[in-house]
Amino acid sequence: MLEQDGGLSLTIARIVQRLKGSSLHSQLERQARISLHNPEIKLESLKEDIKDFLKTSGWEKKLQNAVYSELNVFPSPCHPAAPPEHMKEPLAYMRKAQGSWEKRILKSLNSMCTELSIPLAQKRPASEQKELLNKWNEMGTDEPDLSLFRPVYAPKDFLEVLMNLRNPNYENGEQPSFRNHLGLIQVPLNVKDIPELKEDFSELDLNIGQLGIDDSAQVPPEFFENEHVRIGQKVLAEQDSAAAQQYVRQGCPTALRADLWALILNISNQPEDILYYEQLKSNVIQHDLLVDSLIYKDVKLTASNDDYYFVFEDYLYQVLLCFSRDTSVLEHFAYSSATPPKSYIQGKVGIEEFAVFYPPNGVIPFHGFSMYVAPLCFLYHEPSKLYQIFREMYVRFFFRLHSISSHPSGIVSLCLLFETLLQTHLPQLFYHLREIGAQPLRISFKWMVRAFSGYLATDQLLLLWDRILGYNSLEILAVLAAAVFAFRAVNLMEVTSLAAAEAVLADLSTLKVMPLLQIFLFATVT
Repeated sequence: MLEQDGGLSLTIARIVQRLKGSSLHSQLERQARISLHNPEIKLESLKEDIKDFLKTSGWEKKLQNAVYSELNVFPSPCHPAAPPEHMKEPLAYMRKAQGSWEKRILKSLNSMCTELSIPLAQKRPASEQKELLNKWNEMGTDEPDLSLFRPVYAPKDFLEVLMNLRNPNYENGEQPSFRNHLGLIQVPLNVKDIPELKEDFSELDLNIGQLGIDDSAQVPPEFFENEHVRIGQKVLAEQDSAAAQQYVRQGCPTALRADLWALILNISNQPEDILYYEQLKSNVIQHDLLVDSLIYKDVKLTASNDDYYFVFEDYLYQVLLCFSRDTSVLEHFAYSSATPPKSYIQGKVGIEEFAVFYPPNGVIPFHGFSMYVAPLCFLYHEPSKLYQIFREMYVRFFFRLHSISSHPSGIVSLCLLFETLLQTHLPQLFYHLREIGAQPLRISFKWMVRAFSGYLATDQLLLLWDRILGYNSLEILAVLAAAVFAFRAVNLMEVTSLAAAEAVLADLSTLKVMPLLQIFLFATVT
């Protein structure tokens, strides 16, 4: 009990520390000062009266949402005696593997820099600045020659790294034994089985109404939808993040989704947020970074060729270019296993005080990165709000999909969860695919790394992301990947090669997410 109390006081201290520097803190102070002119505020009961004033004027709810947001983002504090790197990643071999992977990425970036004789960063000439400012809203019309640029890495390169992960404390004999996992991931992490997943995702049960299901079991679908919309409006009126997070577990009505997601992520797009976005924009106008070309290339290779997302090309450039300059993103490295890459000011290589983070946000984009932003463009049309929503989604969820860690929502755990679910519940299919050289993870990995963006129809993808936000977890991605294999199992049992298996699973755009998840979790005999 004492340890629990210690953990709680540590959490409270950390949240207070984090909120002290925020604009909410200064707004609360200002409101408290203003309240002193109120005749109801008495000197003898000053503290209680100010508390009551903040409660009745809605500021207490804003503070609650900010605290709830912090609790959702930051991990629980480690043991007080644990070293700081444990907050990033408790397992030493995972930290080491992530460090080696980062060196490889940086080497790839630097060699491209050398080959093309392009600096990592340079100030744009005044004429170029003016030109970029004029075409800021139509950057998609630009056709720079990007033929020499290549993505720093693609998901399949990352999968090769994960396949070679080993725990040095674990017996790793070459001889197959009952301990050997038959899949590609060979690290012993604790992942959930179906009974545990059923408990975690209990709101997805077959007997509970869901948006994304046409034939709700107990009540006509339109009756459920009307009632669900009414409750959603009430949740929005209350402006309660925790209630919104619980609500979206059953799906978001299309008309309310943008506001509900913003409420869960605690994004309000205040004037200072808009000003911050404009500052990032002016940084893009003034300086040209090598990663800008990688962003252009990625958008051209992915979203520009997508039937759903090509219309948002300009938004994607704006958001991703600003994101690369945003130093506030560096804060997420406190709880990420990754470390932001460093570069040196020209002529000062190796001198630590001349080291700077590169890119400024510490995130090197990879092939498919722009697909994290694309679906959000359907919901938000105001660039600064779209930007804030994406940044918050990234520092809460998406960073876990391209860093090596033991976190339950990290990509390693998701891969292991996917393989374990298939191995346990579809052993014949798993063994058949393995025997023909079509390991299931080779096919599903790209879906999970992109959180299914670009693979599912957009309405289905948004229903899936509703649940990611609702459960504050990415585990549902692995469950859906296993459910897709279960759905196509009959066809997959007929194939005799990896190419044929990929062909069976090439088009997911006709799939309905919720029925697949429900059948896999709640209609499978365990």
